[in-house]
Amino acid sequence: MFEIVEKFENQMADFYGAPYAVATDSCTHAIELCLRYKRIKAATCPSHTYISIPFTFEKLNIHWKWEDTNWNNFYYIGNTNIVDAAVLWKANSYIKDTLMCLSFQYKKHLSLGRGGMILCNNENERNTLKKMSYDGRDLSRPWRDQNIETIGYHYYMTPETAEQGLSKLTSAKIDNPTKVWTWKDYPDLSKMQVFNEIY
Repeated sequence: MFEIVEKFENQMADFYGAPYAVATDSCTHAIELCLRYKRIKAATCPSHTYISIPFTFEKLNIHWKWEDTNWNNFYYIGNTNIVDAAVLWKANSYIKDTLMCLSFQYKKHLSLGRGGMILCNNENERNTLKKMSYDGRDLSRPWRDQNIETIGYHYYMTPETAEQGLSKLTSAKIDNPTKVWTWKDYPDLSKMQVFNEIY
């Protein structure tokens, strides 16, 4: 049943020019898995981004601060090799040696309602992140028959979402995105009351 997820992963990796890809249930969870995998303790966050990013830092007890950056289509999560590329749709745009996170939320060019993906550089990264997304499981056999050794987070992409992605992928490759996303598309989060209360 999950072979279709792997097929979608492979086709997305090929489109972006990445060695490997790991499908997730959202871009935010893709970023969270990368932060956990890299054991990030401190980072910076653009003041203009989606609100789930600083909330994720709080969730993981990461020491973070705001950063004013005028980004287009993607940005690095400061002090890491993790790239928030939720709004980037461009062939062969994978940045070597990064963990690059994509979004398939309904406003994105490849609109699946929900979903995300991590583009990565090597097989070890791919295998560990895949297990983390699937409750620590190796999908080659039933989990009850395994001695689980990796903490997992139940952030996997469903086969139904992957199937929808594959059905829309051909036209998404042909069509150009209708919008180039930048930092200006997001409010200044540092001025929101919730973050004033945190600090």
